[in-house]
Amino acid sequence: MSDDGSDDDIDDEGTLSIRKKIGISNLKADNDYILWNRATSVHPHMMLGYPLSNDDAILKRYSSESMASLDELRARAERGILLEQHQQHRSGGGKRNITELPGDLPFSVLEMRDKFVKKNEVYKTRNMSSPLDSSSSSSSLPTAPIKVGFVASGFNTKAVLYLSHDMFRFFDPDIVEIHIFSTGQPDHPHFIEGTMRGVDWRQRVMDNVDYFHDVQEYRGDHIGLARYIHDLQIHILIEWDGYARQGERAGGLMALRPAPIQILHQEFLMTSGAQYIDYIITDKNVSPLHLEGLYTEKFLWLPNHFFSKGHAMQKELYPPQLEYKPKAGKGSEFELGVGSPQENACLSSNPLGRDMDDEQVSFVYCNFNKFLKHNPETVRSWIRILEQVPNSILCLLENPVEGIPNLRKFVTEASSGGDDSADLNDRIHFLPWENNPFDHQRRSYSLCNAMLDSYPYNGHTTAQDALYAGVPLITRSDGDDMSSRVSTSANIVLGLEEMNAYRGIEEYETIAIRLGTDKD
Repeated sequence: MSDDGSDDDIDDEGTLSIRKKIGISNLKADNDYILWNRATSVHPHMMLGYPLSNDDAILKRYSSESMASLDELRARAERGILLEQHQQHRSGGGKRNITELPGDLPFSVLEMRDKFVKKNEVYKTRNMSSPLDSSSSSSSLPTAPIKVGFVASGFNTKAVLYLSHDMFRFFDPDIVEIHIFSTGQPDHPHFIEGTMRGVDWRQRVMDNVDYFHDVQEYRGDHIGLARYIHDLQIHILIEWDGYARQGERAGGLMALRPAPIQILHQEFLMTSGAQYIDYIITDKNVSPLHLEGLYTEKFLWLPNHFFSKGHAMQKELYPPQLEYKPKAGKGSEFELGVGSPQENACLSSNPLGRDMDDEQVSFVYCNFNKFLKHNPETVRSWIRILEQVPNSILCLLENPVEGIPNLRKFVTEASSGGDDSADLNDRIHFLPWENNPFDHQRRSYSLCNAMLDSYPYNGHTTAQDALYAGVPLITRSDGDDMSSRVSTSANIVLGLEEMNAYRGIEEYETIAIRLGTDKD
């Protein structure tokens, strides 16, 4: 790489270019384009936001497969380092030795399945209340409860639990026995009482499951955790972290096969790339059959939207409203649930910028995702939407605040020019992070006329927040990535398919502009 940051071997005459070497067909020779579209990391979780063409989406599977092949070995290596540090001992030559995997690991799937079948037959025999008659069938016989385990680091105030903690109310105890394996710490009591106003999602889970196993001591010991789960004879183990929450998740665990059936769900929305993950929970709109080549798992389709969300079950969240509660008067202090988005104008006293004091905001677009989900193509699209909808504004989240100068600089450089675009930055506003998730969700209703979704890494929690608030969500539906199709499926289930831009970014802009200029 040269001093100016460009790649010397890209398209040099007589040299095989980088894009040919790795099989990417759609990169342009323009160095700026290549730099902008380079992934910040080849870690699979960061790759979710990397905008590849559908022809090249298979590279994300390859990224996951690479991680899966090394996950257990890395966990063993990290464990060895921790043990060495604890013992204050280093091997000769300054090299650290990776301990051998015990001979009984990974556990045998066939042995576990045979054991469970035999145990279930014994259970049936003991629970037979009357001899079989000709009308009986094996499927109607009583069976032992299926032991289902959920393992994650996020059984605390994290997005996955915000969306999913209510699901544990609905499991039938006659059919399943639920076990939670939590490698993460509980929230501090002061945080629960103050920021969360007494709401403890971890406790709600504990109240609705059969067994809650606090296994923090195994966070750096995937071998010990695998034995612990295996000894409990869990039938189905559902993994909620995937490759998210690096440093907190139970890395290497699933490769040791502690359960005969292993499933990926929710947090990491891409294939695990692992031969030891049997299924991925999804739906037919997010993961249609023609895209099965992007996954190593088999599909477990839920009948509607696979993405769990418990908004309607949480009394702390306000249900969608059809009308805005009027404000006391112009200039009155902002109050959640009061005033229209045009009146609140994302909390700016002069939302349209200088020399526009007498003008009214016409439409408020929002996107409340982290900056890591933004990319140049999408931000340029938002700029074009603002340019085509007079007096509209865009409200984003300060996440992180350090990135705001860079984004504003990009807007200035990417706008088309002219009087309107010269002041375009004045129409883009940034909201501070709201620590309480219920207040954050309610802001969607109070501040936004429509949400502009991110692509290819959709807004997931933020998108469900907006939809429950009654705010329409405009999303691109032309991608193959799992993470890019979550909002598409949600809109279909809600009967809002007209918000899905199946033909790509131009249709995405057309839908947004139509909503912003439709006076009816």
